[in-house]
Amino acid sequence: MTLLDGVRKGVRGAAWYLRALLGEDAYDKYAAHHASIHAVPGAEPVMTEREFWRDQTDRQDKNPQGRCC
Repeated sequence: MTLLDGVRKGVRGAAWYLRALLGEDAYDKYAAHHASIHAVPGAEPVMTEREFWRDQTDRQDKNPQGRCC
């Protein structure tokens, strides 16, 4: 492994960590969960990413909890 490969790996790891820390991976987790658990014919369809974030925001507004913003 070269120095450049090590740097790339470190940057990818940091980016992954920050996405998880900030909650940006929430839709990916939702889609993976829905595909594995709810993959039944006739089940409700997976929300689009836009629908997911709108639903998430609406749920947070209806049930506020401690958060920074």
